[in-house]
Amino acid sequence: MQNIAMRSVLHFCAAATLAGTAVSPAAGDSVGGRQSTRPQASENTMQQHPYVGMWVTDDGRVRHQLLSNGRYDEARGNRESAYRGRYEVVGSHIEYWDDTGFTADGDFVDGNTLHHGGMVLRRK
Repeated sequence: MQNIAMRSVLHFCAAATLAGTAVSPAAGDSVGGRQSTRPQASENTMQQHPYVGMWVTDDGRVRHQLLSNGRYDEARGNRESAYRGRYEVVGSHIEYWDDTGFTADGDFVDGNTLHHGGMVLRRK
């Protein structure tokens, strides 16, 4: 499991998320040909966590599909698959590593509510 110090590196501002602006990749991710030293979550672990599925903002604008293989697919408005990448859940905390290089995180406040980048998403 990742430690708290590593997770603190992964926070980014909500404005960057909403604007679709890339921010720096997390330490240890692939940068300039350097491969991550962070352990990958196993597919079996991701299949067992209770947060796999669709998460949507109340207005339907942002939709996160958390897949059981540790990948996610995010739609924004009319843009299907606007962002894709991998994610890991530790306890009730989720960290995202987008394929384009930016990172994000969030917290599940209960079984049906995810706070992410200044947004509230609910299980569908």
